[in-house]
Amino acid sequence: MLIKDAMTPNPEYITPDKTVQQAAERMRDLDVGMIPVGDGVKLKGIITDRDIVVRSTAEGKDPKEAEASSAMTPDILYLFEDQELDDAVQTMKDKQVRRIIILNRDKDMTGVLAMADLANRSGDESEIAEALEGVSEH
Repeated sequence: MLIKDAMTPNPEYITPDKTVQQAAERMRDLDVGMIPVGDGVKLKGIITDRDIVVRSTAEGKDPKEAEASSAMTPDILYLFEDQELDDAVQTMKDKQVRRIIILNRDKDMTGVLAMADLANRSGDESEIAEALEGVSEH
């Protein structure tokens, strides 16, 4: 199975000039722990709930004033939509992550693959268990 067959397509995103508070509100509304930062196609980074705490709140930044770009992770872990799902499972395990940005070969964002996507779409419980075990090891 290819990643594009299991990923969540066309994920929500925020622009880098949105505030940290707006990023947190959007994550709350979507019930997610990460949201891409960019223009919807080309990515600038990702912002996670942990990024907000570690890079913004812990530094005393005002969430109503600080831009999302100041708290985001600029180094994006990604895979391509035409790669095998096994590649994603191995990457999640090796990199200790629960979600990965998915791009097409032009490096435009086309989706996000999360553990929940593996559980909902792959149908292979051993694959899900392997990825979860790898992410939870440390």
